[in-house]
Amino acid sequence: MADNKIKELRKELAKIIKGKEETTDKIIMAVLAGGHVLLEDVPGVGKTTTALALSRLMGMDFQRIQFTPDVVPSDVTGFTMYDKESGKFTYRPGAVMCNFLLADEVNRTSSKTQSALLEVMEEGRVTVDGESHPVPKPFVVIATENPVGSSGTQMLPESQLDRFMISTSMGYPDHGSLVEILRDRQEVNPLEHAQAVISREEILDIQEEVKKIYVSDEILSYIADLAEATRSHVLITLGLSPRGTLALCRMAKAAAYLDGRDYMVPEDVEGVFRDVAGHRMVLESRARYEEKTSRQILEEILETVQAPKVEG
Repeated sequence: MADNKIKELRKELAKIIKGKEETTDKIIMAVLAGGHVLLEDVPGVGKTTTALALSRLMGMDFQRIQFTPDVVPSDVTGFTMYDKESGKFTYRPGAVMCNFLLADEVNRTSSKTQSALLEVMEEGRVTVDGESHPVPKPFVVIATENPVGSSGTQMLPESQLDRFMISTSMGYPDHGSLVEILRDRQEVNPLEHAQAVISREEILDIQEEVKKIYVSDEILSYIADLAEATRSHVLITLGLSPRGTLALCRMAKAAAYLDGRDYMVPEDVEGVFRDVAGHRMVLESRARYEEKTSRQILEEILETVQAPKVEG
């Protein structure tokens, strides 16, 4: 079922981002599911390149904002300014007025500026001086953050992390992929030759197709069981919220679409569960003593919650 344009998108992206097809597929799924992406990783592993490559391959209007402590909310949302010629206040758009926003090092700016961005992500519009301005469609935010503990960083609150459909990381390339990167970039960066293979309008159409993926009651019950298991786990203080559970269902639909199906199977849910739920978990202090990460706990939940048998 997956559109040929999406297959071409994945193929072209793989030429630019070497050896990270699993991660880039998750990012494409989030875009098709109408969500936003948080990339947490060390500098220099391709987070910014991935965002820039995707925006070019999708033919989207791209903006980048480098977050620092002195970035203010109006830099993100825009502001109104008095126009002497017309005698009226006019709206000057901020960085969010685009199709594809790269919010670089989002955990280096103030909580007030973070909140301004995340409010736009949730509402799909900017309100300045009482006047509402919708952001263009499609609207995708890829935010990058350095690992907690890096100099000058501060953690995003759990309520704000919930606005991101998935959180994932690129990680270092394996030896073979690193050799390919070195070989390909001897003379030219492949990103410079990236051309659009799909249009914004086609992305919107595919987003509508993804919404129509069939989900049986057995799969819906399985998704609910997984969410409830995170809330009752002894090592988890805050489990998957209803919004997070909806995000899990939407991401699993996008996974089914990329796999060429118009219906969902348990493997679709299992494949994206850690990416959707990992950043939404708040762990008990005991988890730290037992050296358990949220992803390890989610892996245990996947092993203990019985998946339905669905014949395709």
